[in-house]
Amino acid sequence: MTTTTYAPSPRPTFDGPAHIPYEAATRHLWGDPEAGEVADWIYVSSDKIHQLVFGLAPGGSFRHSAEFRTIFAADEVLYVLSGTMVICNPQTGEVRRVDKGQAVFFGPNTWHHAYSYGDEPLRVLEYFAPPPSQGTAGTYARTQPLLASWTYGQDHLLGRWPAALGEAAHAATMRLLGADSVMWRLEGTERPVLVGVLASTDRLTVGTITLLPGQRSEAQTHGGDESLYLLDGTMHVRLPEQQGQRWFELKPGDGFYIPQGVPHQYYNISDRPANLIFGVAPHYLPEQG
Repeated sequence: MTTTTYAPSPRPTFDGPAHIPYEAATRHLWGDPEAGEVADWIYVSSDKIHQLVFGLAPGGSFRHSAEFRTIFAADEVLYVLSGTMVICNPQTGEVRRVDKGQAVFFGPNTWHHAYSYGDEPLRVLEYFAPPPSQGTAGTYARTQPLLASWTYGQDHLLGRWPAALGEAAHAATMRLLGADSVMWRLEGTERPVLVGVLASTDRLTVGTITLLPGQRSEAQTHGGDESLYLLDGTMHVRLPEQQGQRWFELKPGDGFYIPQGVPHQYYNISDRPANLIFGVAPHYLPEQG
């Protein structure tokens, strides 16, 4: 059998704010026959944040192998764009079903496997911080003891369910992020923009924004790098203090990178809502940076 030797994934970086059309995302194939192979579309990999989309065919999966170990020193949010993902912690037996529009969060040192569970191709937007450039990804994983066996069930909870829900929640390493767990914010004064925070730690904040027709955000900065992905609709990004081009049009599947401290605004000049998801690392509020 031909073996594949681990090599770091590409790390697209930018000198300043950058529009990243879907067509320009860096393509990469991760894995080997034992771990499974995953298609990556890497948008940003700065010294603060890593954003990519990964894809699995219907029935596809990734696990781990000696060369490709799925345990990292980072906070991760995985948001399902299409299909159904079943993600597992093979060390604890936790299993989560994540449908389109839902996300899952886990922190450092969490083993994870994933399965495309359905007839539709699986596409998942991933935010990862601290990023691989800080030694948190494959380089770190290869220093961890190899998980030689695994389980996809929590047998100790059988016979006690749902009475053991509280116990399981307290011990969980993976958190399902759905509509009932969003922390909502209104940002701005004239026509406030609704921001839904999915997860926020001292390393990474991930959330969603819906811009209504004719709505725009006020200029803001963050205490970290921001990387966004347009889910649907048409949106424009304005950079009010930049020289040269300051107005960008995004279509679904496009990304945009904004370095820490750069003022930016989002505009919807169409007649339909525009929905985006963003990640900021390490800090969302500018005074924390």
